[in-house]
Amino acid sequence: MRPELLNPLFAEIQALKGVGPQLARPLERLGLARAVDVAFHLPSGWIDRRPVDRLDQAEPGQVITIRLTAVDYRQGGMRGPFRVQAADETGDVVSLVYFGGNPGWAKKLLPLGEARIVSGKLESYGQELQIVHPDHVLPPAEAGDLPEREPVYPLSEGLTGKRVAMLVAQALERAPLLPEWIEPSVVAKRGWATWREALARAHAEPGDRLARERLAYDEIFANQLALMLVRASSRKRRGEPLNGDGRLRDALALPYAPTGAQRRAIDEIAGDLQQATPMLRLLQGDVGSGKTLVALMALLIAVEAGAQGALLAPTEILARQHHATISRMLAGLPVTVAILTGREKGKVRESTLMGLADGSIDILIGTHAIFQEAVAYKRLGLAVVDEQHRFGVAQRLMLAQKAERPPHLLVMTATPIPRTLTLTHYGEMDVSRLDEMPPGRQPIETRVLSDARLGEVVDGLARHIADNGQAYWVCPLVEESETSDQAAAEARAAALKLRFGERIGLVHGRMKGPEKDAVMAAFQRGEVAVLVATTVIEVGVDVPNATLMIVEGAERFGLAQLHQLRGRVGRGDKRSICLLLRGNALSETGRARLALMRETNDGFRIAEEAAARRGRAARHPPVGRAPVQAGGCGDAAGVAADGERRCAPAGRSRWRAGGRAGPRRAAGPLSVRTRRRGEPAQVRLIIAIRAPAPRAD
Repeated sequence: MRPELLNPLFAEIQALKGVGPQLARPLERLGLARAVDVAFHLPSGWIDRRPVDRLDQAEPGQVITIRLTAVDYRQGGMRGPFRVQAADETGDVVSLVYFGGNPGWAKKLLPLGEARIVSGKLESYGQELQIVHPDHVLPPAEAGDLPEREPVYPLSEGLTGKRVAMLVAQALERAPLLPEWIEPSVVAKRGWATWREALARAHAEPGDRLARERLAYDEIFANQLALMLVRASSRKRRGEPLNGDGRLRDALALPYAPTGAQRRAIDEIAGDLQQATPMLRLLQGDVGSGKTLVALMALLIAVEAGAQGALLAPTEILARQHHATISRMLAGLPVTVAILTGREKGKVRESTLMGLADGSIDILIGTHAIFQEAVAYKRLGLAVVDEQHRFGVAQRLMLAQKAERPPHLLVMTATPIPRTLTLTHYGEMDVSRLDEMPPGRQPIETRVLSDARLGEVVDGLARHIADNGQAYWVCPLVEESETSDQAAAEARAAALKLRFGERIGLVHGRMKGPEKDAVMAAFQRGEVAVLVATTVIEVGVDVPNATLMIVEGAERFGLAQLHQLRGRVGRGDKRSICLLLRGNALSETGRARLALMRETNDGFRIAEEAAARRGRAARHPPVGRAPVQAGGCGDAAGVAADGERRCAPAGRSRWRAGGRAGPRRAAGPLSVRTRRRGEPAQVRLIIAIRAPAPRAD
């Protein structure tokens, strides 16, 4: 039960003054369904409204705040803008430009001969200075109401920054005074304000590092307590021991003998499954280390014991890849495998749901659809979650609730996690680690090339295709953009088709499922020689004959992304190459990142180095005014349901160290995950009231 103290903060969004059904829709697009969501909708940057006394003290392109007096009105024809000529204290004139055809409003704001405080972006137009639609026009007596630093909020169509700021003010008024839950010595040492004060400061001063640091600590600490409570609750509830007899595992024809690490992990999992206490284990392994085989063995133990198993994947492509791989490995065995994603409709879906309910389906593989309300299992004994870092605690609990008794839970990640972060974020789990590669795997050769050598790369690609090879070509964007010079997959595919014809395939997250499947199937059959894609192929693609990976704009990707993309090749016994094409404007960070990729294939080392780099970036944030509009995703990019990596939804990466939005800013250790749709909002507030402060031992 939520404490009554928090009810005003957790009220529906329409409880805020001025929010009706029409305004609620754009707010919902930003994920703002309750007042608490608005309170945590932090600015992505800020505008410095620099006060100046004279126009000659400012440069065009700057946002200024200045005292001006209207001296003349000029109407620009039938459809032209209305201009107010206004002078500063020296007599220099600037045009205040208003479009819309109704000069009455501008005349009311700026009466002739009366001084006003005007704030807006100064621009040059021909030989004159102008401010188009000033942001603020106030009488001098109200100048104190204008902040010198104004927050900039992520918006959606139908919303303005002023409206969001008004709603934020209302939401903050609903935030209660909570008892301090952090050890006083820690608060004093860090110089932190209270939770409520820090939240208010993060809105009023987007660059307040201490405010965001405090909020980040709250979230990390609450996350730890939530995970601890989840584990304690799980251990109190008795699960169902699963003792497999080995008949299915012994009959499984494996392509190779399991590695020592795989055998060790399988033994650890088998031991956990035999216990009445539900298993909660993290299987951590580098790209290509054989996690799927370990997961399959765990699922077969469940089936041998008469239970059902479910494998949850974050994207449809990965789910279908798992379904194809596992179905092929289980061919000839008395095991029924089914798939359920958002695409399965009608009779196919009904048949799958019936099979789960009557127990005729042994293993279900799918996306989020497998734990929807309509899905009922006869006897779910084991749930396997792939790419664990893309799911929150709430999603795992929803899946666990599909069984009468708590099922065993195995979560996997192909993104190596540094040991320190493993303890921090996965402290409630036991950990198995695959640190060996299956036999026959050759190391991938990585080269870094300037994009000025693009012609040579295409010529090399032609030789690769002529030798019956296949390749991936990854681009940062789906389509070309006027605001970005990044390579676009659609344009690259079109250019390559001019030379290679229909042997070029294109896959990206905006395509419909059947379209993507058709292209992927053609690539797997060898009919498509080059698959041009976005990061939708980061996980879930396994084509052993594809031995060449080309990543265009490689400096735009994070280390984890580059390592995952490189892992799409080197999956057979042939020599594989990864070409990282970089631009000329390469930062020191980007140069070091690409050098590390060239130097090592060890995902665990890359993860440790990435964490160290983020820590250094957080301790020494760049100095400078934040841009009005943020750009780029960095390593904190979100992943859509279709598997394509995109910028996190506006305003959801809340505690970025330093508070400044900007392109390619590496997320520091204080950049914690955002709340996922469907996850209980701000559980930390509930825990804050109930939990004692941690002891500073």
